[in-house]
Amino acid sequence: MFKELWKAHFALFLVNALYGASHVIAKGVMPAYLSPNVFILLRVSGATLLFWLILFSRKNLRIEKKDIPLFALCGLFGVAINQLFFFHGLNLSSSINSGIIMTVNPILVVILSYFIIKEKITLRKSLGILLGATGAVLLTLAGGTGKGDSLLGDMFLFINAASYAIYLVIAKPLMQRYSPLKVITWVFTFGLFYVLLFPPTLTDLSSAQFETIPQDVWIKIVYVIVGVTFMTYLLTMYGLKYLSPSVSSAYIYLQPVLVIFFAVFFSAVGIAEDYTDTITLEKLAYMLLIFTGVYLTSSSSFMQKIRSRRKG
Repeated sequence: MFKELWKAHFALFLVNALYGASHVIAKGVMPAYLSPNVFILLRVSGATLLFWLILFSRKNLRIEKKDIPLFALCGLFGVAINQLFFFHGLNLSSSINSGIIMTVNPILVVILSYFIIKEKITLRKSLGILLGATGAVLLTLAGGTGKGDSLLGDMFLFINAASYAIYLVIAKPLMQRYSPLKVITWVFTFGLFYVLLFPPTLTDLSSAQFETIPQDVWIKIVYVIVGVTFMTYLLTMYGLKYLSPSVSSAYIYLQPVLVIFFAVFFSAVGIAEDYTDTITLEKLAYMLLIFTGVYLTSSSSFMQKIRSRRKG
């Protein structure tokens, strides 16, 4: 079990590394070549197909009828709302802001865990929530001060973080009854259904000019579908199988650092537009405030989980 625990931690680190790169890479695809709605449709439908191909090979497809409503909710919050607000937010705002705002996710997970699964909130966690929320609000209000900044985009990104937090909490019970692959396959199936119901999706698809997309952009699109959707959601489900939602979400605090790293690296090698000028001392200060809040919120449960696994 101890070996699986550290595999789960590595899986979550890899998830956030893949996400960190995507904040920069996906920005280069929208809106020049694809609208956010078409990009989401390609991402969700492509990943759903990959999940079903693997699940069919396992010949274990069924889920209990009583779990269908929970799978449907996970598809709504974990795929449809999450993806729609992330891509529309990223389309308006900068990749740097998107990575920073995602760090409020662990704080939201702790709050939701208290109401949904009755996880206790200590004084330490309360202080962390206050600091993190303050940093997130100040960061959002700082929108519009640099290249690619957008107050509306930052608000969309915050809704994306909140939606993903709900998903991490409500998906945990499903992980106790099903394999990670089966959970994520059905979650994406419901999510694809919701995305197709979103009215602008098919309208934007009919006007998309796929023939004008160059090869290097197609490589970015494939990376988002396979690496940032198929791999990350599967690895997240694996992590949730062995770790609590609070610990799983705590890894998101790495994203701003990783986004900044990839923003600098990709712009240096010429495969992404330079958004590093959105990094200001003011934003770094707010990011540090969020980091402090996340650390206070998640570190206690993180270490407690490790100690309990060691004893086990």
